[in-house]
Amino acid sequence: MKIVFATNNKHKLLEVQHILPKVYALFSLKDIGFTSDIEETGTTLEDNSDIKAQTVYNWLKDNKITKYNAVFADDTGLEVDALGGKPGVYSARYAGEPANDKNNRQKLLHELKGIKDRQARFRTVVTLIINGKTYQTEGRVEGKIDTEEHGTEGFGYDSLFIPENYNCPFACLKSEEKNRISHRAKAIENLVKLLENKDIK
Repeated sequence: MKIVFATNNKHKLLEVQHILPKVYALFSLKDIGFTSDIEETGTTLEDNSDIKAQTVYNWLKDNKITKYNAVFADDTGLEVDALGGKPGVYSARYAGEPANDKNNRQKLLHELKGIKDRQARFRTVVTLIINGKTYQTEGRVEGKIDTEEHGTEGFGYDSLFIPENYNCPFACLKSEEKNRISHRAKAIENLVKLLENKDIK
């Protein structure tokens, strides 16, 4: 089955390729020739995930490209309890434009300075469009925000987020270990369940 993942983020692509069973061939926006910017104007992860998937699905339809079986998109946010769920849907642009992971992490550490409650969660929402029908699923992992950065693996907030039952951030874990427990891994596992559900085909 040929599936379009509505992203050009190399880190995301690698993570998902490691998780998806080999029966699914994954194609990025670059692979399919989609070069437009998608404005993520939603106020929730669900909204933005849907916007990206619908935009790419409609583009394929308008250009009469029929060789792909399905399209999916994801949107991920870090939700920090002490900050009322922020940065949430604005996680990638938390420190403002242009988006910069390092600046985002520094802003988060500044906002949490002196705060003891550092509980947080990563949440990934996936929107799948197959046979003209839209489905959503999600994955989440609970944890907390470290007081300083550790590790060199991963991207985004990985050097700050310590998953539940671990004593080091995602960035200290090998990719295989992170892919086993991460929010995106759980969301993609749920995506596979959708793809394998005969009722939606």
